[in-house]
Amino acid sequence: MAASRIVIENCAIATVDANDTEYASGHVVVADNLIESVGAGRAPAGLENVVRRVDGTGHLVTPGLVNTHHHFYQWITRGLATDHNLFDWLVALYPTWARIDESMARAAARGSLAMMARGGVTTATDHHYVYPRGAGDLSGAIIGAAEETGVRFTLARGSMDRGQSDGGLPPDFAVESLEDALAATEATVDRYHDASFGSMTQIAVAPCSPFSVSTELMRQGAELARRKGVRLHTHGSETVEEEQFCKELFGMGPTDYFESTGWLGSDVWMAHCVHMNDSDIAAFGRTGTGVAHCPSSNARLAAGIARVPDMLKAGVPVGLGVDGTASNESGELHTELRNALLINRLGAHRESALNARQALRLGTYGGAQVLGRADQIGSIEAGKLADLVLWKMDTLAHASIADPVIALVLGAAAPVTLSLVNGRTVVEDNHLTTVDEDAVARSTRGEARRLARVAAEG
Repeated sequence: MAASRIVIENCAIATVDANDTEYASGHVVVADNLIESVGAGRAPAGLENVVRRVDGTGHLVTPGLVNTHHHFYQWITRGLATDHNLFDWLVALYPTWARIDESMARAAARGSLAMMARGGVTTATDHHYVYPRGAGDLSGAIIGAAEETGVRFTLARGSMDRGQSDGGLPPDFAVESLEDALAATEATVDRYHDASFGSMTQIAVAPCSPFSVSTELMRQGAELARRKGVRLHTHGSETVEEEQFCKELFGMGPTDYFESTGWLGSDVWMAHCVHMNDSDIAAFGRTGTGVAHCPSSNARLAAGIARVPDMLKAGVPVGLGVDGTASNESGELHTELRNALLINRLGAHRESALNARQALRLGTYGGAQVLGRADQIGSIEAGKLADLVLWKMDTLAHASIADPVIALVLGAAAPVTLSLVNGRTVVEDNHLTTVDEDAVARSTRGEARRLARVAAEG
């Protein structure tokens, strides 16, 4: 059967390929779920089976945004504990999070995914680690929400086995045993992970953090991931308090602890990595360990400024993350392009820290590297998957900025005229085509109220 083609032309294009190739006015041709061609000027004449032509005048096309770290369930606990640092914030919210159930997880995932997709995210990651006893099939609910929304998805199946009675932060009834956590994680991999080119669902092994899991869960989790051929994800070096915790409990800092448990490598990525010294960064660069940089959440929780320019110089793969919407209430990744650039310029490198094109690369190709999918997504190149965003750049908000990439990164949030995931339309004229946004909003409001009520009842 002949391929169905979508032609987008007359638009600016930022390919984010190895040479940062850009076209002031060019075209992209999509054939089924793949990018067939990209180049300057109009699309080639005589293309067959063209089912849609898009006049991209006044627009910029980029690769779809790739979110490398999130906690979807937090969508229904936004706006709480707004003046806390990480540990105090966790202590304040864990009792509520520990009451989450399958219906709540589904609604929260739908809200998180809808907000991201509408803002240009085509690949999303959820690090879900709260599995209260008797809560139902939380992983299935989250994956089902991603399938419904139409976004490419990685579930980082998290776990916690260190409750309050063992010196951890979460309530005991919200943690799993070591054996149950490993068994449930393996079952999730077996049921849902698709390693094929173009897969829509992948699974990573993702114990929560050093202060909520045992050393044995870290070690055996790494062994499980490598036996199954999937990636590894966790939180690392987010705060000064975490570093102190690791030194007191393990006699070493977070990076040395991760290395001792098998958690450095090109199949690993860590969220945050704010407090890393030169040797830590060198270890990540040497081993190819990736980083999910979450600037808004780091600022919201007063965690600090991650040394992103130094990481990039050392060859560390770095992508962007929304992080949970209880510490980044906007829930959008395109705002992280701007915040990554601005916040890093407050650090030691000042105005030389990042530029607009580096920020766009973090949010696209960098994220694809971190998720191990840079051969499939993250740049606009022939043969890659058709995950593309057409941003409207000729509105009042961007009218006087000549450079469309600078307008996208530093300007106001640009409307999404068209977003394709795997060649399928997910956003049209700034609205989702796959789900009813109003219905999603209603369900998330209802589940947020129910969670608050259940948590208050204890």
